[in-house]
Amino acid sequence: MIPGFEVKVINSLDGISVKAWNMLAGDDPFLQHEFFSAMHDTGCVSGKTGWLPQFITLWEGSTLRGALPLYLKNHSYGEYVFDWAWADAYRRCGYAYYPKLLSAVPFSPITGQRLLAGTAEHRALLVSAALRMAKDKNVETSVSSFHCLFPREDEALEMEMAGMTLRHGIQFHWKNREAGGYEDFEAFLAELSHGKRKKIRQERRKVHAEGIRFQWLSGYDASHDHWRFFVNCYNKTYRDHHSMPYLNLEFFLRLGKSMPENLLLILALRDDQPVAAALNLHNSRTLYGRYWGTMEFVPGLHFETCYYQAIEFCIAHRIALFEGGAQGEHKLARGFLPVRVWSAHWLAHPEFAAAIGNYLKHEAQDINHYLDELNESSPFRKDKER
Repeated sequence: MIPGFEVKVINSLDGISVKAWNMLAGDDPFLQHEFFSAMHDTGCVSGKTGWLPQFITLWEGSTLRGALPLYLKNHSYGEYVFDWAWADAYRRCGYAYYPKLLSAVPFSPITGQRLLAGTAEHRALLVSAALRMAKDKNVETSVSSFHCLFPREDEALEMEMAGMTLRHGIQFHWKNREAGGYEDFEAFLAELSHGKRKKIRQERRKVHAEGIRFQWLSGYDASHDHWRFFVNCYNKTYRDHHSMPYLNLEFFLRLGKSMPENLLLILALRDDQPVAAALNLHNSRTLYGRYWGTMEFVPGLHFETCYYQAIEFCIAHRIALFEGGAQGEHKLARGFLPVRVWSAHWLAHPEFAAAIGNYLKHEAQDINHYLDELNESSPFRKDKER
C-alpha cells in the first residue's frame, strides 16, 4: 500500500458524495452514483437478491482516489459471462463455488471502466485489494474466486499482469460514419450490400403497414404512465422467456428522475396507444440498448423498435456508437459489426484454476476463428471503405 492511502470496503454509496463518485465515473451512465444508488435503494440489487455490495474504495485522507464496484454473489444470474459449468464442476467435486466476488454493473453487459482511478498505480491498488479479499480465508465467508466482467481492454491487460486469467467474448455494435456521421438512415443503408438493404426496407415497411409510429422520450418527457407501460412490456418479455425480471417500476421511475438526460424511451404506438417499448441509456458518444417488450406480435416490430429507431436516434444526435446488448448474431445482417469483449478471472483452487485457464486458452482460439468468419460476412458493400 502507498503511504498515505487507505482502502475501505463499503456496502452503500450513501456516505460518498455524488460529485466525488462521478468524478471517478466520468460520463458513463452505468457507473454513475445515481445508477448504482437506484439499483441498491430499490432493492433490485441487495443481499436478498444475491448481490451484496462490497465496493472497494481508495482514499487519500478524505479524498476519494479510486473505486471498484464489487459484489459478493451466491449465484451467477444477471452476468452475461457464463460460468454455470464451472460452478457445476465445483459442486460435482464436492467444493463450493458460491459465494464469489464479482466486479460488474448488475444486469448490464456493457464494456466500461471497472477500475475507477486516474493512474495505473491506483488501479493496481484496487486490483490488489480485490485479490486480497478473494484470498482471505480468515473472513467470515470465504470465496472461491474473483471475477471482473466487461472491463476495458487496457484494464483487462492490467488484471492479467496482476495474475488474473482473461476470457474473450463477442458482441455486435453499430458504428456511425466517422466523418461527421451519416446524413440519414438512407445514407447508412446505401453502404450495406443489396440483400441486407432490401431486407431492412422490407422489415420497416411491414411495421409501417401496421399503422405504427414511434415516439422518442427522454427521462424529462416520460410520465408515470409511460414508465408503467414500459415495465409491463419488460415484465412480459421475461415471462415469455420463463424467467423472473430483475428490475422493478421503482427503479425505472428513479432513473427517470435522477438521470433524465441519459435515457431514451422508445414507444411504438398505433392509434396513439402504445403497443411496444424499448429503453436505452446514452451519453454523447454511445447509445446502449437495454430492455424491450411488446404487448402484441407485429412482424418486424422488434427490429424496428430496438435497432432501427435507435440507429435513427444515433444519426440524428451524431452519436458514434450503438451497443445493442449481449450476443445476437442476427444483428450482423442489420449493420452491426462484431467486437471483442473481455472478462478477467481468478480462482483460489489451483487445480480448477489450471483447468479453467487451459479451457479459456482454447476458447480464445475459437473466438478468434469465429471473429474471422464474422468479419468475412460483413453486411457492408465490398466496394465501400468503412
